[in-house]
Amino acid sequence: MSEGFKNILIIKPSSLGDIVLTLPALSALRRSFPDARISWLIRPEFAPLIKNHPALTDIVIFDRKLLGKAWYNPRALRCLLSLIWQLRRSRFDAIIDFQGLFRTACLGWLSGCRKRFGMANAREFARIFYTHKVTQNQDCIHLVDYYLKIAQAAGASDTTVQFLLPEEPAATDSVKRLLISSGVRADNYAVFVPTSAHQDKCWPIRNFAELADKVFRQFGLSIVATGSAAERQIIEKLKTSANVPIANLAGKTSLSELIELLRSARFVVSNDTGPGHIAAALGVPVVLIFGRSNPARVSPYGRDYCVAAVEPEGRGFKADSTNPKHDIKAITVDDVYQKVCKQIRI
Repeated sequence: MSEGFKNILIIKPSSLGDIVLTLPALSALRRSFPDARISWLIRPEFAPLIKNHPALTDIVIFDRKLLGKAWYNPRALRCLLSLIWQLRRSRFDAIIDFQGLFRTACLGWLSGCRKRFGMANAREFARIFYTHKVTQNQDCIHLVDYYLKIAQAAGASDTTVQFLLPEEPAATDSVKRLLISSGVRADNYAVFVPTSAHQDKCWPIRNFAELADKVFRQFGLSIVATGSAAERQIIEKLKTSANVPIANLAGKTSLSELIELLRSARFVVSNDTGPGHIAAALGVPVVLIFGRSNPARVSPYGRDYCVAAVEPEGRGFKADSTNPKHDIKAITVDDVYQKVCKQIRI
């Protein structure tokens, strides 16, 4: 079945952290189909993450914000029809939907591709559009393992876990200039990611401030905090709460620059959010702080010592917990600090 695959489409438009967790599946597909054309359907704001990836042939842009208006906006409708026509014209012989939503599964079906792989537990009845449904079991609670199992169902034979985020020299240079202009040594800084799109996934700012004081005193590292432009005020609150200087880089980096900022960090402390997962994929020392979200599904792969959470391995398959004891506020500053210390000394 798999030997004939010459034109494969990966569907994973968002979100940032989940896209990162899909990268090993991309590499596995490339190793198994070295001559195939492999494309990735992705939202434009996340496309820089996979730009110039050596395992990827092409990027197909999925502008959800525009296409979501297709039912009342003629221009959006034309763009949607154009995307469907592009997918049909591409004549994919295998589509792998790692998103598992109605809209992504439906696009796969509308493409005309006859072999469509996806999650057996996909939401919004997406599974009805798949010809091959892959079940998640006890051996693949972690999304990296589950995505690799789906890739394996599509014919991937070498499922060795490999995260690859190519370096972009121009972004590296611009980050160095930004750090210098912010009074930060480019070879001696830690990155804090104190924000998230979900408030209940955010460790208290006062805890980040206390941790910054400890790290500065113990290791003499500059502290850099990053986030989106809309989160700049949150990081300003962190600055005023801490007793040490903190460079506020919220909204000052592109996605490519954020990757290079994280790549050169001595370590990263982050909520369960996209930049933290990028840091984990880059292999830098990192502590990811989990509250309701299940660490067993999305923690730094093979690096349990990077996780700060209550019962990180005892929550089963569920993505989120409603148990009050898993509140992120239950994680102490010392919990995180000790994990930082162990990694810095490695």
